[in-house]
Amino acid sequence: MTVDAHHHVWDLSVRDQDWITGPELQPLRRNFGMADLAPEADTAGVDRTVLVQTVTMADETPELLALAQESPLVAAVVGWTDLTRPDVADELARLREMPGGSHLRGIRHQVQGERDPGWLLRPDVRRGLAAVADAGLVYDLVVRPHQLPACARAAAEHPGLTFVLDHLGKPPIAARAPDPWAAAVRELAALPNTVCKLSGMVTEADPARWTPDDLRPYADTVLEAFGPDRTMFGSDWPVCTLAATYGQVVRTAEELTSGLDESERHSVFTGTATRVYGV
Repeated sequence: MTVDAHHHVWDLSVRDQDWITGPELQPLRRNFGMADLAPEADTAGVDRTVLVQTVTMADETPELLALAQESPLVAAVVGWTDLTRPDVADELARLREMPGGSHLRGIRHQVQGERDPGWLLRPDVRRGLAAVADAGLVYDLVVRPHQLPACARAAAEHPGLTFVLDHLGKPPIAARAPDPWAAAVRELAALPNTVCKLSGMVTEADPARWTPDDLRPYADTVLEAFGPDRTMFGSDWPVCTLAATYGQVVRTAEELTSGLDESERHSVFTGTATRVYGV
């Protein structure tokens, strides 16, 4: 079984994706659904997926859960809820009682858009993270490199909560500038309750001229820091289509992990996601 631990869907007739702005993102300004992904995943040999939220709106997560209940491809959902609300624990319980609620495995917030680099360390957010841990869920981190130190502090303060770093923490691959990202990633990886997704690299590189060799130093840093047993593959479809097809992303990940042994590759493409998300 091969698991794609990170992808999205959206229907612009249901709600706008207000982050899709400017000419560079224009190709994403259309609907992307499971009917579009399923044949791509089948061709690439992907058997199960993790569906991840895209907007900070409460209505989206119930829709993703219902979609997971209907789709044999979707094994787990990473949804959104307001971590700062006083009744966040009740809201998490309510989501799990909804149709498809058993597929809820994690929560994510667009921390990358928060002006405060220490947003994760706010008292109200800390309380929300504790509720996520108490609910037996994981927390996905979508952050930029300057926010990684706060991620490490949050993970240290919540040892019972698994933190999943999306997209390697968005290193500046196009600029060929691994530092200080690499040092911050190693600091986060030193904590045993952290995991990293090998995802989102092609769109952080030069989308028109990237090669696997451009991505390799960043993939190698993550694989060395976290180890294969705490690294998992994710496509970041359909965002990845700005720079590559779904099949290219899968093949590139296979190439970047070709130096691993069979057991280690199994961890990256199956084992880690199965353990972390209960796939």
